[in-house]
Amino acid sequence: MYNRGIRGATTVANNEANEILEATSQLLEEIVSYNEIQPDDISNVWITVTHDLDAAFPAMAIRQLDGWDMVPLMCALEIPVAGSLPKCIRLMVQVNTDKSQREMKHVYLNGAQMLRPDLASQGK
Repeated sequence: MYNRGIRGATTVANNEANEILEATSQLLEEIVSYNEIQPDDISNVWITVTHDLDAAFPAMAIRQLDGWDMVPLMCALEIPVAGSLPKCIRLMVQVNTDKSQREMKHVYLNGAQMLRPDLASQGK
């Protein structure tokens, strides 16, 4: 068994708690669905947000999902590089699996599709 990383990102229109929480839930649910994984398969999730998103901790959305109470979560600020994509939430889901790294399906939603156009439709 290997520990693999699955990347994902999305954007929100406004710095509002409900938007941040809904976008985070949607992103994680799509990562889990596309990769056919369960919370018990996940060793941890790193969550970053851009500096313009401070209305809610995205981890709150994950904690509210069934079965996610014991998955380690860590929130952090994304490096504020000039000209980078605003209002962006990124996830790095580390999963224990027998699948190869190439079999991992990364998910990019909304405006975040521009970050990795080569991977944006990979999970669909």
